[in-house]
Amino acid sequence: MAKPVIAITGPERGAFGPRFLVALAVRFYGGVPLQLRPSQHEQSVSFDGVVVTGGHDVDPVLYAAEPEVHPKYDPERDKLEMAVIKQALQQRKPLLGICRGAQLLNVSRGGNLHQQLKEHRYKTSHRWTVLPLKTLCLEAGNSLLAKLLQCPKCKINSLHNQAINQVGDGLKVVARDLDQLVQAIEDPSYPYLLGVQWHPEFLLFLGRQRRLFKALVTAAHKQQTS
Repeated sequence: MAKPVIAITGPERGAFGPRFLVALAVRFYGGVPLQLRPSQHEQSVSFDGVVVTGGHDVDPVLYAAEPEVHPKYDPERDKLEMAVIKQALQQRKPLLGICRGAQLLNVSRGGNLHQQLKEHRYKTSHRWTVLPLKTLCLEAGNSLLAKLLQCPKCKINSLHNQAINQVGDGLKVVARDLDQLVQAIEDPSYPYLLGVQWHPEFLLFLGRQRRLFKALVTAAHKQQTS
């Protein structure tokens, strides 16, 4: 049996570090990384699973909202990743959305976003950090994320301006931070459909964070053999 191909999306240029680390995790657990950029993607691209990585804020036009802030958007990347998410959902392929990837997954299901988080911060700092200094609180219940992290609370990093507000169709909130902002969503009807607001690729030194990638590759391999 061939190794499962895991598509890794990202911008046309840059983001070398996150993409390299995701690819490293995919290879470590037996997958073959396939880097996808806006100029390379075609609908005929075949993959067994996908990681939608972090980056620029999501353009609010995708969820029919007026812009509240004016960051740098990347419409070509939005187009690529929305197409890849659609393809993965139609084929029920395992998908992990990281940061903006989780936000795009939510938008693809009809949800929307908080465009600016400063006014929603009461108990936590708005600073960015790749270090695990922020508290993640898992919701009660038997979620995929709970099975993977195996802890009711744990530490995560924080590198985002925006976050999920209204949750999309079929998606369930499975973790929040101390300010009750959504930190993870999943679809319980899928073997693996997960969006996380933090960056697990920067936390590969933690076994519980590596499990997110291991489970993705395992789910992709199972789909190959089914």
